[in-house]
Amino acid sequence: MYVRDAKNREEVWLLDRIEEMGLDETAFRSRDYVVAIDEESHEKAGFGRIRIHKGDEERVCELTSIGVLPEWRNQGVGAHVIERLVEYGGDEGFDTVYSLTNAAEYLAQFGFEPIDPAQLPGSLRDRLATKQENIQPDAVPLRVAVDRFQVPGHLRKRFKEASAGESEEPEPEAGPEDFGIDPDEATYKYDTGD
Repeated sequence: MYVRDAKNREEVWLLDRIEEMGLDETAFRSRDYVVAIDEESHEKAGFGRIRIHKGDEERVCELTSIGVLPEWRNQGVGAHVIERLVEYGGDEGFDTVYSLTNAAEYLAQFGFEPIDPAQLPGSLRDRLATKQENIQPDAVPLRVAVDRFQVPGHLRKRFKEASAGESEEPEPEAGPEDFGIDPDEATYKYDTGD
């Protein structure tokens, strides 16, 4: 399992997953996303976005639209997506990364702390209000200092061993009955060896 930058050709896949999960697609740009990929099957397991707000006063870094496909959950995939995004924030010169989310408990394990909405930079105060009105009524603001972010060891271990969860029963192979043919009475154009 590894996390890499999203590719332009993955836009439709990302938009479909964002819609399915009810996540925020405001100002969508695929180049802002990272995608977690299984090394063996090459399946996409999760994704997330770093959004940089460039206001008149200051630039602000926000994590948003973080999602893990159901069959990949509880295996450290989200943790590593978030880690990559926080690293990008640091690489872009940010000391603090924000998130406006309804998953505060989940993010707390990495060092994210609640912040009073009044302490948010202006661009994020407006975004929080919009997000609460339109997407996540219970969204709260969080922040983490880039140098204090940490992935717990048990999530690192799970990520190394991650695999897709049990899939549904495979569909049975189609037989003649599925096409309205009685196999005992049918004649075949070619010899089937029966």
